[in-house]
Amino acid sequence: MLQQYTKEFSYNFRLASPVIMGMLGHTLVAFVDNIMVGQLGTAELAAVSLGNSFMFIAMSLGIGFSTAITPLVAEADGEGNVKSGKSAFKHGLFLCTVLGVVLSLAVFFARPLLYSMNQPEEVVDLAMPYLTLVAVSLFPLIVFQAFKQCSDGLSLTKYPMYATILANVVNIILNYIFIFGKFGFPQLGIVGAAIGTLASRVIMVVYLWYLMSQHYKARDYVLRIKLFTLTKKMINKLLGLGFPSALQMFFEVAIFTAAIWLSGILGKNPQAANQIALNLSSMTFMVAMGFSVAAMVRVGNQKGLKRFRELRRIAFSIFLLTSLCGLVFATIFLLFNGQLPKIYLDETDLTNLTDNLQVLSIASKLLVVAAIFQISDAIQVVVLGALRGMQDVKLPTLITFIAYWVIGFPISYYLSMYTEYKSSGIWIGLLAGLTASAIMLFFRFQYLSKKLIVN
Repeated sequence: MLQQYTKEFSYNFRLASPVIMGMLGHTLVAFVDNIMVGQLGTAELAAVSLGNSFMFIAMSLGIGFSTAITPLVAEADGEGNVKSGKSAFKHGLFLCTVLGVVLSLAVFFARPLLYSMNQPEEVVDLAMPYLTLVAVSLFPLIVFQAFKQCSDGLSLTKYPMYATILANVVNIILNYIFIFGKFGFPQLGIVGAAIGTLASRVIMVVYLWYLMSQHYKARDYVLRIKLFTLTKKMINKLLGLGFPSALQMFFEVAIFTAAIWLSGILGKNPQAANQIALNLSSMTFMVAMGFSVAAMVRVGNQKGLKRFRELRRIAFSIFLLTSLCGLVFATIFLLFNGQLPKIYLDETDLTNLTDNLQVLSIASKLLVVAAIFQISDAIQVVVLGALRGMQDVKLPTLITFIAYWVIGFPISYYLSMYTEYKSSGIWIGLLAGLTASAIMLFFRFQYLSKKLIVN
């Protein structure tokens, strides 16, 4: 019985692993920024955290919307219908381009709000110039997502991974040069990190387009794109899938962003500790996101072929594999909760020793809570991917809103502001929201997949 699911593990992992590497690449940019900036001090690390909190919200809308492209391309690929697939990608690219411009401008003009959010003034002053450049980098990032989702839908998951690896190499080199002022360049601190992020994201888009233009399967999609020849029907279809998908990701990312703001109210050290735990948790989450994309692609293929029993079997095999990975990460966080945060801070820095020790103490406690929600976080995102593959997005959007904002956030707010739990209370609320989301989304998949088989 179990073998019918485990026999899919090998193919699922081969399909998901390049996506995981690509998704980890996005997080690795932040990881490298955090480690390098952390050497400057806890205030600088908190500033990057605060600046990125605005970015996370905007990115969630852009990345979430772009996921509408994948199931449509995957379904067209399953049917062998290149014309339909290219139409979905072209319209998606147009909408992502418009959205990229809008979100970049929105973040840029929203920067003054940082001063009215009860955050440490020192942190806000450092965050402002960083956020200016990172806001510009939103545009190439969201355009990249359109190409990435098309490539994933065609099961060419390695190409976005290659582009992301190149982007990370560029980011590391430029960070080293501009953050610390090497090779005769001025020492720019966290602004140097923003320069590296912007340059790496531009290169990422160009390189992915080049790779896709050289492949026989993707060539027809990315060459001779008549970007402004559009149809109302396809625009509406993408909006119908993309807008709810964007809201789903927004609701989840926004609660983690709220965690950054709540920790900022507690002080710069709780905020820096929150950033460390968030960055580590983000990397494990990207593994689950990779399997979510695999679920979206494979479920979309089976939907196109109208093989609904296979759709359900394959989906469950991915759920099982993702849960096992979540269990491994939970174990790592529990065993090394005291050691992992030390990667980010310089323990030999006597000037900031007191701050650093407090940050390390708080971060180690947060990782214990993060360990507990590894499985529920993994399940909720991979089931959401399967539902997107079935093009079911409206009710899951309501589910995510209830889980994170009716259940999760009130718990985070109350425990952090009115009890002794403080920073840990924020993350207990996250645990509650993620668990509620996992349970409700799983029951939704159960209902829909059985309904497809019966009909």
